[in-house]
Amino acid sequence: MSSIGGILRKMDTAHNPETNMVSYTLNLNGEGVLDLNTLIGSEISMAFTGSMYCTACGRSIKKTFNSGYCYPCFTTLPECDICIVKPEKCHFHLGTCRDSAWGEKYCFQKHTLYLARSSSIKIGITRSSQQIHRWMDQGAIEAKEIGFFENRYQIGLAEASIAKVMADKTNWRKMLKNEVTEEPFETYFQKILATLSNEQCAALVDDGQSYVFSYPVAAYPQKVTSKTLDKLPSFTSKLMGIKGQYLIFEGHVMNLRSHGGYEISLSY
Repeated sequence: MSSIGGILRKMDTAHNPETNMVSYTLNLNGEGVLDLNTLIGSEISMAFTGSMYCTACGRSIKKTFNSGYCYPCFTTLPECDICIVKPEKCHFHLGTCRDSAWGEKYCFQKHTLYLARSSSIKIGITRSSQQIHRWMDQGAIEAKEIGFFENRYQIGLAEASIAKVMADKTNWRKMLKNEVTEEPFETYFQKILATLSNEQCAALVDDGQSYVFSYPVAAYPQKVTSKTLDKLPSFTSKLMGIKGQYLIFEGHVMNLRSHGGYEISLSY
């Protein structure tokens, strides 16, 4: 039996465009790198050491905020500001951005408006440079580009309008059970055209590229029971699959992204 240990972060993903298969790698803060796809069907033992560390500054903490940050980093870093989850609330133009250099680098670049099929059809936005990773993190089995905007604020306003007439979140339980709608994207594209202003519609495209994703899952759960390392600090179970940022074990699932900063040991 082999073992590694270190501090959890979200799983790294890669997409094979020929097979559409998603590959997952666990990088425990540089202490150990593990190809998780090879472990599907194998028994894994995971144990939380009881220690947590901020994924930004690295200091030891007793509680994490926003999936891995200490409280000072959570309240001061630009990537933890409210406009990251609600980009229509961007306040860069008011001169109150937490870090204007960071904002110029990440927010003022090309962004993609997309439709994704992960449970129901949802609308979403992401930086164009990382859109494929975004879709894999959501557990989407299909995604389609429907528009491109010059910055996060403009696309955030568009998404906020569209969210009034269709879902902008994934039903993660249905996603993990592989209960996915077969409705066509075109139906929703027409709704979006009727919702946005003429100026916003000018940023839409009807010939955007589509992507398909397959996940390493041997068996989907019939009932989804989520466990955290706070409630289940150590366990041994067979790894049945990976989808989104969830590990699917026999009897429960675990969202690794929500455990950012947790120090663990892993045997396999």
